[in-house]
Amino acid sequence: MSLFSIDVQKCKRDGLCAAECPMGLIDMQEEGFPNPVPSAEELCVNCGHCVAVCPHGALALKTMKPEDCPSVNKQLILTPEHAEHFLRYRRSIRNYRSKPVDRGVIGELIRMASYAPSGHNLQPVHWLAIDDPAELSRLAGLVIGFMRMMIKDHPEVAGPMHFDRVVNAWEKGFDRILRGAPNVLVAHGVQSLGTAQPSSIIALTYLELAATSLGLGTCWAGYFNAAATFYPPMMEALALPQGHQSFGAMMVGYPKYVYQRLPLRNAPKIRWR
Repeated sequence: MSLFSIDVQKCKRDGLCAAECPMGLIDMQEEGFPNPVPSAEELCVNCGHCVAVCPHGALALKTMKPEDCPSVNKQLILTPEHAEHFLRYRRSIRNYRSKPVDRGVIGELIRMASYAPSGHNLQPVHWLAIDDPAELSRLAGLVIGFMRMMIKDHPEVAGPMHFDRVVNAWEKGFDRILRGAPNVLVAHGVQSLGTAQPSSIIALTYLELAATSLGLGTCWAGYFNAAATFYPPMMEALALPQGHQSFGAMMVGYPKYVYQRLPLRNAPKIRWR
């Protein structure tokens, strides 16, 4: 089978697949049926646009058949009102119930996040899921070690970040690193791959939005990721694959409290040109 096949009985020769291919790999032949251009197999990023756009299910990629791709359910498409309410309702959660999150639920959450866009559809994001309480406590302690080092050696950075307050709270028994979250998810990828960092951040954003639908709350673990980026003991503890770097971390768990209102935000700053 070549890059794609066409069901000539279904194809209406409307050229939608050719128009939508982001790489320009589909040519409309004189007889009107789509055909791959030279080197199409090497250049295809397997995004599936051609399969998704065809209203008749006439085009099948070698890696993706139309019957394997669910049809769009127009009843589930958000209205502007639903979208705004959802985005305003989502909160960063810093108080979690002691209830653990089943690994199957975490797996489903990561699967949902995997639909995030990535440059050239490389899908370069890898995930480290940590749910062992002792390991979470150990890693949070390493973050505190990072903060103590920064307070001593780089007070100009530690001061504005209020590392001293976080360390003082830790010494009094309050964890402001992971805040009792039963799960931490680390998005990582190949350090030398330029698309890995933005793809990881976008995937984590998808993940924090999708978490609400599963009854979960999230919060970006910024202190954790800073230590994972700059503190060798933390890097060693995470034991990411050779050449990989942490590009973001997220606390995940069941929210302890329920919010009742939608807070206000500043008006957006826009320049029109």
